[in-house]
Amino acid sequence: MNNTDLNPSGDPQSPDAPTPRRTGRIRMIAATSAVGLAAIAGTGYAIVANREPAPIVFDQAGTIVAGQTFDRPIEIAADQVTLQRVTVRTGGAAAIRIRPGVSGATITDTDIHCTDSKTDGVVPGDYAATRVTVQGCRRAFVQSAATPATVVDSEQNGEAYSPDVPGGAPVTPTPPALGPELPLPSPSRSPNATPPTPLSYWPGPTTTGVPVGTVLTNSGSLDLRKAGQVITNLNIVGCVTVRASNIVIRKSRITCNSPTYSIRIYETATNLLVEDVEINGGGRNSASVCCGNYTLRRANIWNMVDGPRLSSRSTVVDSWIHDLARVPNSHNDALQTTGGSNITVRHNRLEPYKASTNDPHNACIMIGSTTADAVRNLTFEDNYCNGGNYSIGVRDDLVASNIVFRNNKFGRNYRFGVIARPNQTGILWDRATNVWFDNGLPVVR
Repeated sequence: MNNTDLNPSGDPQSPDAPTPRRTGRIRMIAATSAVGLAAIAGTGYAIVANREPAPIVFDQAGTIVAGQTFDRPIEIAADQVTLQRVTVRTGGAAAIRIRPGVSGATITDTDIHCTDSKTDGVVPGDYAATRVTVQGCRRAFVQSAATPATVVDSEQNGEAYSPDVPGGAPVTPTPPALGPELPLPSPSRSPNATPPTPLSYWPGPTTTGVPVGTVLTNSGSLDLRKAGQVITNLNIVGCVTVRASNIVIRKSRITCNSPTYSIRIYETATNLLVEDVEINGGGRNSASVCCGNYTLRRANIWNMVDGPRLSSRSTVVDSWIHDLARVPNSHNDALQTTGGSNITVRHNRLEPYKASTNDPHNACIMIGSTTADAVRNLTFEDNYCNGGNYSIGVRDDLVASNIVFRNNKFGRNYRFGVIARPNQTGILWDRATNVWFDNGLPVVR
């Protein structure tokens, strides 16, 4: 959260003005075996021949390639192409090449195996790679000052990736200092500890966002003014404004790099439902959803300063909020409320800690009374929370009533502690069920 973002409900700004719709369809491939030339005939993808190995070229904007194995290089020749859960085994100059002038390439949960020691992994820049493993390549992720890349939670030859920028230092800025470093506590175990719950119990890459096999249609920004409108199966490159009640946004991707909000809900709107949606903040979006009267379900939220802002009648369930984007003077929160009532946060995976930069960010949830007189009836339960200066950031201006924390699991990648101001009036902390993720023992506040 920026200090200037403390009054989201009064912010006069709205997302970018709608842009003309693009009518091209997105093709999603879901397969598990290697693909030869015959298998992709008729799909509309160009194949570059007369080379060994011959690359497969994805030249349609917005293409999604999921769950596929390639035994040849890939070239990305159009904007907003996504590779998800892809395996590439190849030699040649590079396993994955982004053509000059192409933007918005995203590579997630992908394995790259170079069969020649002279082969590079991903080149030359202007892409985002998250949880990508690279084996046997000369260079894993190539970028430059002119075409920087974002590489998060990725590996090279079994070790955490260290940025490789030819001719100079990494172009990714170092996060600003957050204050004096404190040593992270070491996990402790006891024969009486409850066995830890597997991380897979909470939402993650396979259970949030756009379901595999969904076919998306390209769209620009949306301004939704019709009550009961249902938006589904869209690739929204832009932001969404909601001005009417009972609107549904489902099975869609939103990529909004506005400095305001990916989804902005106005006071004229109530009962918004957002489910099975991926929200990518483009590295500069202030927050994914703002600010109240909505339910967010099975959402994959990443690459922005803050996740959802929680005002009255906000519900966030079964969602994954991770890989927040550090900008100058930011205090990044997976969730944040500065006032409101009847707020539910249940069974979410909240990960402000960013392993690739060892940055805990600010909080899994920050709670204060900056824009309203109090926070009332907030339930935070059955969540996995890892990171933060304090994982639960309680501000000194908080006026609280019936804020309940129960049955949550906490990681140890915080900076100062699990909860700030734990004895604040109105906070109810269940000592028996708020436990460490690694050993099941109660968290000592």
